[in-house]
Amino acid sequence: MGKGKNLKAALQSQQSRFKAKEKLSHAAQVSEQRSHRNAKQQHSKGSSVNLSSNNSNKGKGKATPAPPPRRTTIPFRSTDTILLIGEGNFSFARALLCDPPAELCDLPPKNLTATAYDTEDECYEKYADGREIVAYLRQRGAQILFGVDATKLEKTAALKGRRWDHIVWNFPHAGKGITDQDRNILSNQVLILGFLRSASKVLSLGPVPSITTPRRRKKADEDGEEDDAEDETAPLETEEGEQFKFITPKEAVKTRGTVLITLRNVVPYTLWDVPRLAKKPPLPTTGSTPANPRYTLLRSFAFNRSVYKGYEHRMTKGTRAHGTGRTGEGGEDRTWEFCLQDE
Repeated sequence: MGKGKNLKAALQSQQSRFKAKEKLSHAAQVSEQRSHRNAKQQHSKGSSVNLSSNNSNKGKGKATPAPPPRRTTIPFRSTDTILLIGEGNFSFARALLCDPPAELCDLPPKNLTATAYDTEDECYEKYADGREIVAYLRQRGAQILFGVDATKLEKTAALKGRRWDHIVWNFPHAGKGITDQDRNILSNQVLILGFLRSASKVLSLGPVPSITTPRRRKKADEDGEEDDAEDETAPLETEEGEQFKFITPKEAVKTRGTVLITLRNVVPYTLWDVPRLAKKPPLPTTGSTPANPRYTLLRSFAFNRSVYKGYEHRMTKGTRAHGTGRTGEGGEDRTWEFCLQDE
């Protein structure tokens, strides 16, 4: 009991620091937006003054090309073994096998293990399409497991002695229905920490995936000045906005397994502070408590649901509780990918 209280106290302290930091960041953003808006208004006034004198040159200037669309990141290869956590109606598992992204066309169904916290009967009661999807996945040869606790993966009989290249949890939630936001955040942070602790015991072993900064080419703008432009091979983007590219040679070395957590990048989910929980978990408060594993953030990227055809996120209460059970509006879906740090 004391252990749980100490963990909650550490998380609450961490949460308070994060909230203070977020307030400062928000104030800086508001100030920057105001400055940008004022500069834009000044520019508009100057443009209107010069408009009449430039009419004779109308049509001679080149239109500014629209920026190319950002490449969708598919974090899997067809040779990977993938463990899916908290699948709900199993529509994401189906999307990896039925009309999948090009990168996964050759994914063997036996490489996919999809799990749900619910029992099989609970799954079919909550999700009207659950039975049909599960039948399809089993027919294809994927492994489907029910009653799997994300914080006790290594103790699940069907998972013992196995390791995975990727452990994926899309939109995790404790599902306790706590209305108080601070207590709700704390509940989910405890869940995430428990998951990261358990996942560390079933991840594939090997070297850290190699990353490198992308090559950049110079591009001349309309005024003749050179500007940096991204290489044809689009890099990946980290949480801090810095861009990297993963090295994946044809004869790739088996690398360390990764954990992928996807959340809506809006409050209250941002207050869970998942990257910090993974990289700098609370220190143990008693000598008998083992330290939480530390992870390295490899990258973060926008999660494009439309790439995974037929996938629909469902809430823990199911499609029949409070409407369709889909996520709220605003923000974007974002995935954070971690691997274990060296001890």
